[in-house]
Amino acid sequence: MALVHVAVGVILDADRNVLITRRGPHAHQGGLWEFPGGKVETGESLIVALTRELREELGIAIGRTSALLQVQHDYGDKAVLLDVHVVWEFSGEAHGLEDQPLAWVAAEELGRYAFPEANMPIVTAVAKLL
Repeated sequence: MALVHVAVGVILDADRNVLITRRGPHAHQGGLWEFPGGKVETGESLIVALTRELREELGIAIGRTSALLQVQHDYGDKAVLLDVHVVWEFSGEAHGLEDQPLAWVAAEELGRYAFPEANMPIVTAVAKLL
């Protein structure tokens, strides 16, 4: 089974709320909330992939970012490497351009949302960060 490399953004607004989106019902781990991002394409750098994915999914342009952590997880039917960056600055207004629901959530409220198992270390890291 090939490892799917995913660029993930922990996007913060001016009040340090975190943007999360809900996966479509027919997607892998469908219906669960996640931190936005997507697959790093062959030959793409992580930042180029993160920039592309957040523009395509949310209509925002990222500014300053910093690495947060990497998470490798095997779901049994799919293995992922989540390469997570904090997006400290962005321009534009985030919209679910793929009709996905989104929410701005205080870090301490993230535990109230159902996330895929691979996202749980991100939830913990964000709680320590903010």
